[in-house]
Amino acid sequence: MSSFVMTAEEREAFLSEVHIGVLAVEREGRAPLAVPVWYDYEPGGELLIWMDAGSVKDKAIKKAGRLSLVAQSETLPYKYVTAEGPVIANDTPPTREQALKIAQRYLPGDEGAKYVDGALSDNSVLVRVRPEKWLSNDQGKA
Repeated sequence: MSSFVMTAEEREAFLSEVHIGVLAVEREGRAPLAVPVWYDYEPGGELLIWMDAGSVKDKAIKKAGRLSLVAQSETLPYKYVTAEGPVIANDTPPTREQALKIAQRYLPGDEGAKYVDGALSDNSVLVRVRPEKWLSNDQGKA
């Protein structure tokens, strides 16, 4: 029986592909918060997630100081990668370029720029996470 675990190179390449991420963060006295997010990641780098400052996500992340993000394929062969790590920064808005990079991963053509023009504000925050722990599974390795 072969291992379904991805190599470091495979998991980082998979995470850098376009997937809706599921952000999970601890909440005291409650179930973990788990919400879909857009993100950006380049192999060897940091996870970048843009959100509204003061949102439920932002408050939970500030309190916990770390989070997990899951990316998965929704077609055969099924795969997933979970990256967990500390929050490096989450106190400043993204630059327009950072916001565009995230939005244009998910929206075609000039839709990404239109989205950024309507959503980016002084109330935005860019969460930067350094992945330290990984889980992965690639059913294509069967």
